[in-house]
Amino acid sequence: MTITSEEFTRTMARVPAPVTVATTVDASGRRWGFTGSSFSSLSLAPPLVLICLGKSASTHEAFTAAGSFMINILAEGQADIARRFAASGVDRFAAGDTLPMELGLPGIPEAVARVACALHRVVDGGDHSVLIGRVVAAHVGEDAPLVYYDRSFQRPVSVAETAPGAAVW
Repeated sequence: MTITSEEFTRTMARVPAPVTVATTVDASGRRWGFTGSSFSSLSLAPPLVLICLGKSASTHEAFTAAGSFMINILAEGQADIARRFAASGVDRFAAGDTLPMELGLPGIPEAVARVACALHRVVDGGDHSVLIGRVVAAHVGEDAPLVYYDRSFQRPVSVAETAPGAAVW
């Protein structure tokens, strides 16, 4: 039995995921960034995280060659930032909402969290590369996170906030 790409995409759309903006700076000082939802912790000792990046993405070469990168976990009010960093043919940094943060990498000050990483390894993942980062610095904010679920941006709701029997999403 083989699953079609449409079935797989539909299935994965039902898995809530964090919305992140990954950023880096190349050797010439140019800033690069992309929106990603395939982000996860990988190891506590040593502290490792992973994010996946399509091999055909315009940012792929910059991220796989960089020695470090930042993962900005977006807050519920930052869907506009997620959309901009997902768009093609635009200056993703033009709005001025990123500043040099941990390790001097472009960071989003109001993000729910930021994780600054040294590139640990790049692993082949089919049509994607899995970027594994060794966490060297982190910052945690106070806002609720932005979540991607069923092909749209959502905000998490505590089960305690819903009426008995009400849908959480």
